[in-house]
Amino acid sequence: MTLYTYVKTNKKPFRKIAAIISFVCIASGISLLIWVLYPIFTFEFFYAPKFNEIIKPIPGEFIKNSIADFPAILSAETTDYTKASVWFPKAFQLKIAASNITSYSLSIPKLGINEARVLVGGEDLSKNLIQFTGPTPGEYGNPVIFGHSTLLWFYNPKDYKTIFSKLPELKKDDEIYIHVDSLVYRYKIYEMKIVWPDDISVLEQRFDAPYITLVTCVPPGTYLKRLIVRGKLTNL
Repeated sequence: MTLYTYVKTNKKPFRKIAAIISFVCIASGISLLIWVLYPIFTFEFFYAPKFNEIIKPIPGEFIKNSIADFPAILSAETTDYTKASVWFPKAFQLKIAASNITSYSLSIPKLGINEARVLVGGEDLSKNLIQFTGPTPGEYGNPVIFGHSTLLWFYNPKDYKTIFSKLPELKKDDEIYIHVDSLVYRYKIYEMKIVWPDDISVLEQRFDAPYITLVTCVPPGTYLKRLIVRGKLTNL
C-alpha cells in the first residue's frame, strides 16, 4: 500500500510580506499627512498671530459653507483658483483705471522675487501676477496685485503658481519694488493682515498717496483666507 505524507505549507513568509506592505502604506499615509499639514499648522501658530487683525468677524454662514466645502478648499477641484476673478467673489464689478500700461514687473528682494511679470487686468495666475484693480503703480491710489501660493515645500520665486508662498515672512518696513518702463518705484510695507474672501474692503481705493496691495491665499496650500500686504511709496 502506497503511503502519502501531508506537508503543511508555511504561510509565514507571505504573512510577513503582507504585514510589511501594510506598515509601509500606513507609514506613507501618515508621512504624507504630516507633509501637507505641517506648513498649515506652522502658519497658524507662528505667522498668523502677528497678523493680529482680521478686519471682519467670521460670518456664521461662511463657517458652515467652509466646513461643507473643506475638501474643495484643499484640492481646488470645484473652483479654479488660477483665475483672479474667483478670489473675491463679490468684487466682480471692480475695474482697472484707464492706462496705456498693460504690464510691468515686481521685485521683493527679501523673498528672492526678481522682476516678476504683472499683467494688468489679466486672469491667469499660473502665468503671471495679476493687477486686479487700481491705477498704474506710482500714481495716487491702490493697485492690488494677486499672486498664487502653495505649500512651502514647492516654493520657487520663478514659478507663478508658488511665487507668493513666502509672503507671510515679510515684515513692516520690508521693501517692494515696481518697475514700470524705465521707472522704479519703491514701496515700504506698513501693514499686514488676514481677511475672509467675502471682505472686499481691502480692494478699496485711497487717493491721498500712492499705495500698493499684495494678496495671496493662506494658510499655505489652501484657499480659505486672504493675506493682505500693504505698502506705501517712498522716495528713491
